[in-house]
Amino acid sequence: MGGTEHLTVHREGATLVLTLNRPEAKNALSPAMLVGLYDGWTEADEDDSVRSIVFTGAGGTFCAGMDLKALAGQGMAGDNYRDRLKADPDLHWKAMLRHHRPRKPVIAAVEGHCVAGGTEMLQGTDIRVAGESAVFGLFEVRRGLFPIGGSTVRLPRQIPRTHALEMLLTGRPYTAREAAGIGLVGHVVPDGTALDKALEIAEQVNACGPLAVEAVKASVYEAAELTETDGLAAELARGWPVFDTADAKEGSRAFAEKRPPRFKRA
Repeated sequence: MGGTEHLTVHREGATLVLTLNRPEAKNALSPAMLVGLYDGWTEADEDDSVRSIVFTGAGGTFCAGMDLKALAGQGMAGDNYRDRLKADPDLHWKAMLRHHRPRKPVIAAVEGHCVAGGTEMLQGTDIRVAGESAVFGLFEVRRGLFPIGGSTVRLPRQIPRTHALEMLLTGRPYTAREAAGIGLVGHVVPDGTALDKALEIAEQVNACGPLAVEAVKASVYEAAELTETDGLAAELARGWPVFDTADAKEGSRAFAEKRPPRFKRA
């Protein structure tokens, strides 16, 4: 199991938990964090015993965005991480879920600040839980910058365009309740319990057929880029093979026998 000094990895049953771990800097992104994230997504993709991923931050905050000094190599050790970033110029975008979509469902557990790059990474997750005091926002325009982590493309596809444009063009902060109201997050829970709720949802996902879960996730994202006719055709192409799996047969037997299914990913 991987991890770095700024990104911890641990297992909770069939769930891989990735935790941004630089609370003294509000979990601002560093080379060590980006490399750790990339390796974590890769581990989840390659390990069939992992059925879901929970993505969170340590110290009561999620992520305050990029640490430009750290990424420039100022005042921080870790040449090996910068070597990894140089060797794969796309690694940081994969780490931030801009150029990579994990096969397994990703559930975000947000406490405190989730702004700038934090909100951009959030858009690469599938299910989102926020603590009551969480803060969201894309502050780039207030600094004369551009939210280049994918927000001008993804955000209008995930929430109503009027809300997406307001968030992008004003650069103002949003409360957790506001974020839920516009559909950016799905659950608002008492502070300090976002991780517990995310793990609860992960357990519900883990109890389902893993091949079916992965096929459903892939179909949803694939269809979002297609016409309805093409999307329905793609759904059949992904969905029909699931019915021929051992998991599907086990699910039917378990339902008939009124017992929990024992899925084996086959």
